[in-house]
Amino acid sequence: MRWMTAVFGIAALGSGLAACGKEPAKEAAPAATASAAPTVSAPAPAPTPSATVAVKKPSRPCPEGSSGTGTFEEPCKAKGKARIMDVSATNKVGDKGPTFKIINNSKQEILYGKIVAYFYDKAKKQIDSAGEKPRHRLTCAGNIFGGAVKPGEKIFMNFSCVKKEDVPKGVAFIEGEVQTVGFTDDTGNAADLYWRNDDLAPEERPKGGIK
Repeated sequence: MRWMTAVFGIAALGSGLAACGKEPAKEAAPAATASAAPTVSAPAPAPTPSATVAVKKPSRPCPEGSSGTGTFEEPCKAKGKARIMDVSATNKVGDKGPTFKIINNSKQEILYGKIVAYFYDKAKKQIDSAGEKPRHRLTCAGNIFGGAVKPGEKIFMNFSCVKKEDVPKGVAFIEGEVQTVGFTDDTGNAADLYWRNDDLAPEERPKGGIK
């Protein structure tokens, strides 16, 4: 279990790297080699695969309720409230920002992920992040969990795309969604099958997410 420290009171629920960018134009591609061992910091964004590298066909079918090729570029697509990982934010914000509790509800190990974070005021209205470039949502993508997350495992993580200075004044709730996941291959060292649900993480999202 990976633990991160946190210190400043905030509560949140949400059903659902070194530095990862905020609201990237395109999701960071998965690493072609083994991920780094779990550490207290999220790993660096994974490099984009070379165009000359052949795309490996997933060795397993899409999870139930989703369909597609299952590659990074063409992930298994899910709709509605289908979630692979549950996300909630703890009630304190420390020097590294809010701490998120993440649970893998699938039956497979997960290495790759894209998390999207949202802020809400006391009236449950979505508000922009603070900082130099306020945004309506913040995102991290890559091998962001510090290693593979086992089925049923619960981890606690801080993400460099959701820093302490990003938390806006007047925030009462912080929530998150894991929009995309990459399941490990048989070696457990690389992502082999990708799943995505865009319905979970729109630009405008009500508190509590899609029901």
